[in-house]
Amino acid sequence: MSISIRSLNKVYPNGFHALKDINMEIPTGMFGLLGPNGAGKSTLMRILVALNEPSSGEVEVFGYNLLKERKEVRKILGYLPQDFRFFAKYKTYEFLDYAARLSGMNNGKQRRQKVDAMLESVGLFEVRERYANKLSGGMKRRLGIAQALIHNPKLIIVDEPTTGLDPEERIRFRNLLSKVTENEVTIILSTHIVGDISSTCNCMALMNMGELAFFGAPQDILKEAEGKVWRMKVKGEDLNKIDKLYPVITTIPSGKGWEVQVVADEVKGYDAEPYPPNIEHAYVYYMEKKLSGWVSN
Repeated sequence: MSISIRSLNKVYPNGFHALKDINMEIPTGMFGLLGPNGAGKSTLMRILVALNEPSSGEVEVFGYNLLKERKEVRKILGYLPQDFRFFAKYKTYEFLDYAARLSGMNNGKQRRQKVDAMLESVGLFEVRERYANKLSGGMKRRLGIAQALIHNPKLIIVDEPTTGLDPEERIRFRNLLSKVTENEVTIILSTHIVGDISSTCNCMALMNMGELAFFGAPQDILKEAEGKVWRMKVKGEDLNKIDKLYPVITTIPSGKGWEVQVVADEVKGYDAEPYPPNIEHAYVYYMEKKLSGWVSN
């Protein structure tokens, strides 16, 4: 395992218990960390990148003790935070060159070759002379991952990478991350966007209110929703009633009414047919039924 987390807790000075006895072994490859806002994902990320210290517990990263060997861990770490910023005075290639120098690349010729190759790999070579803060949202995220990759890290942590991106750019970014895992690295993808997990990750964790609610393969959580997803066609006046009875996943206009997908153990009072679940269905079912004590009517 690339990362071992044992009995990890984080209690802030105001008494808020952000992480509650987290235990998991994260393998190499793409790992998804899923959960709603406030679940504890960002706190865990900040601990893993050595920006926060836990209140108790242990973390081992590729054999290094995170609390005792922070310097060694940072050498093998790449990080793309959600609110990554660029210096206004730097052009795209200048910014990446600056990041390369910070990572310890002192040979100017080798560094320039590395920068050009990285810009090419993330599809930014043609805009290398453009100021970084003038790039589009998708380009900025690609430059952000380029700076995280420039020193060939073994662990890459990416926080909410596709928020605000259009579907095409989101797919491009996910494909870029998937390609990186071919080099036997670990990428932790922290997100609340279910599609990012189902499209890229072989292993995942679901957090809720600071606790580890689920750990395993996406296919395993998918099994939780088998036989729990229903599709029905309803009239407009019934839509609000259904929304109060069941968690509604999708509503699609259909003739004079709506086609609705809901998650529930069973549907009463309406003509509903079983529907094959996807990860989004499973996530909603797990959060609503398993973690919130929701009971279908």
